[in-house]
Formats: sequence, structure tokens, C-alpha cells
Amino acid sequence: MISKFNLNNKSFNSLQRAIIYVLIGIFLLDVMGIIIKSMDNKYSVMQYAVARNFFGLFPLVIYLFFSYEVRTKNNTFNLNHKLISMGRGLSIVFAQGCFYLSIMNLEYATAATLVFATPIFLTALSVPLLGNKVGPWRWFAVLFGFLGIVIIVKPGSDIFSVYALLPVGAAFGYALSSVLVKLFPKEVHTTNIQLYTQLTTLILAIIISGFTFSFSYIGSFYDLFLLAIIGFTGGTGVIFLIWGYRLTEPSLIAPFEYFGLPIAFALGWIFFSEWPFDKLFPGILGIVGGGLIIVWREGIKSVKK
Repeated sequence: MISKFNLNNKSFNSLQRAIIYVLIGIFLLDVMGIIIKSMDNKYSVMQYAVARNFFGLFPLVIYLFFSYEVRTKNNTFNLNHKLISMGRGLSIVFAQGCFYLSIMNLEYATAATLVFATPIFLTALSVPLLGNKVGPWRWFAVLFGFLGIVIIVKPGSDIFSVYALLPVGAAFGYALSSVLVKLFPKEVHTTNIQLYTQLTTLILAIIISGFTFSFSYIGSFYDLFLLAIIGFTGGTGVIFLIWGYRLTEPSLIAPFEYFGLPIAFALGWIFFSEWPFDKLFPGILGIVGGGLIIVWREGIKSVKK
């Protein structure tokens, strides 16, 4: 009885730590987005992507250096793993470009809310790419989430903006990268997958910037500092999310990602005096509700296993 209590207490402590890590990760990613929005179109979208992926390598390399588990585990990448990394790199570059351009042209909370459609796309993409069987509850969640997106985007109306489609594209890109990561065998460590993918993403962002001539001269050391902070906060935020999801069952921790919505609203209001709740309601209920239904059904599925 005592050992059972200790085990439950240990699991509870792990869940608490996981929640804290996820919230820190979300906050850091929001800080990254706020900085990009504050710099606006001073630099190109791909230049922000290059900064995010280049400076984001530093916290990841530091983590790899100090992680005993990663350094002692065999993580040989074969050709198939590299091809998957290239696919993930393409999807992430696409997602970053869409998201960064959206937050430069929309209210920050609006862009952040639409990106939370990622679990909905992930569920839909898992059927053709992974051969997963999706039951009626999760298909209902997908349709409910898409309904929320349509209500917010308002296609065909006078207030429709093509920029509103960009965070939806970002959600699709991030979802595709999450589906592709499931193609790696379990013996390949998560952080090594992240390292190879981020290197690929960086190279692709540089190539795209070169072909589109979208590099601008960095005007000051302060701008360089901000670009570095974009990379550090983005890279560190992803590491905290990895830590959080490795501490406990994903179905237990995923709902806490939706705390990113009030954080995005608060930061948008503090820094840009934005409060687009009237534009997002009631569509936001569809996106959040659909995501939570998917998390709930995934939790039931993992328990049955």
C-alpha cells in the first residue's frame, strides 16, 4: 500500500513538472512570436526563419552535450532517416513561413488560435500517411475543429483576409512534421531527430532566402540581438515541450497546451493593445473543443493498449 502511494505520488510529481515545462515552452514560443511581430516587416519571413533555426541550434546542442542518455545511445541515422528529416524540414519551413507572415499581418491572438488547429490536421493526416484507424468520435472532432476554423476565417465574407489562411497553413505544416516523426524507429532519440530536422530546416531556409533574394542587411547590433533571441526562445521552447512530453503520457499533458491561448491574448493586449475576442468567438470553441476531444480519445486508446 505504501509503495503504491509512493508510485502515485511520483507520477503526480512528474505530471506537475511536465505541466510546468509545457507552460514554459509555450510562453517562450509566444515570446518568439511577439518579437517577430514587433520587428514587423523589417526583415523577410525567411530571414526570421533562418535566425530561428540558426540561433535555435545553440540550446539544442547544449542539451545534447549534457544529456548522458543521448550521448550513450546508438543513434545512427541511415538514408531513410535523413529522407524523413528532409520531409520534416520542408514541412517546418513551410509552417514557419506561414506563421511568421501571419503574425506580421494579423492580431497575434488570432494567428496563435488558428495554429492550434494542428491536432485536427494531425488526426486527418495520420490516416493516409500512417494507416491509422480513426473512429467516429475523432472524425467528429476533426469536423468540429474545421467548423471553428471556417467561422473564424469567414471565407467569402467582406471581412475575409487571405492572411487568415496562413496560420491554418502553418497548422498543416506542423501537423505534417508531427506525423512524419512517427516514421522514425523508437530507438532513434527524440532530440537527435530534432537536431537533424532543424539542420535541414536551416539549410532549406537559407536556400529559399538565396533564391528569393530576401536577405536584408542587419541594421544594428540591437536587431542582431533580437534575431538571436528569436532563435534562443524558439529553440529553448521546443526543448521544454520535449521534456514535458517525455515525463508523462501525452494525453495527460496535451490539454495544457491550450493555456497558450490566454497567454497569447495577454501578450497581444500588453504589447500591441489587441483584443480580438469578438473575431475569434465562437470559432475558438470549435478548435479547442475538437482538439480536446482528440486528446480524450487518444487517452482512451493508450489505456486500452
